[in-house]
Amino acid sequence: MKVELCSFTGYKIYPGHGQRYFLNAKCESAFLSKRNPRLVNWTVLCRRKHKKGQSEEIQKKRTCCAVKFQRAVTGGSLADIMSKRNQKPEVRKAQREQAIRAAKEHLEDGGSWISMSSRPTWSTQ
Repeated sequence: MKVELCSFTGYKIYPGHGQRYFLNAKCESAFLSKRNPRLVNWTVLCRRKHKKGQSEEIQKKRTCCAVKFQRAVTGGSLADIMSKRNQKPEVRKAQREQAIRAAKEHLEDGGSWISMSSRPTWSTQ
């Protein structure tokens, strides 16, 4: 005689145990009172539904890593941004000093702070 499966719980019914379709009276009464085996916590179906007891067989899925990506922004293309980033510090420092010198000369000539501010100008193109 071969091993049968309980139609309610999914447990094995070994020869000499249980009835033809049910392992014991508990399973039979639950089935006859129309209980859903997926909602009864101790059944195989419920454990499968909630992924219990499968940790040895299945590895956890890997999550995606964020990949760094460079994009152009308004007012500067990607080439401009990368060229400024790759400049040597000495070149950048020289440009900064030159801008400071130009600003001081502008103020000495009688200019104002407002006229030399670097506000973006909107073009109608």
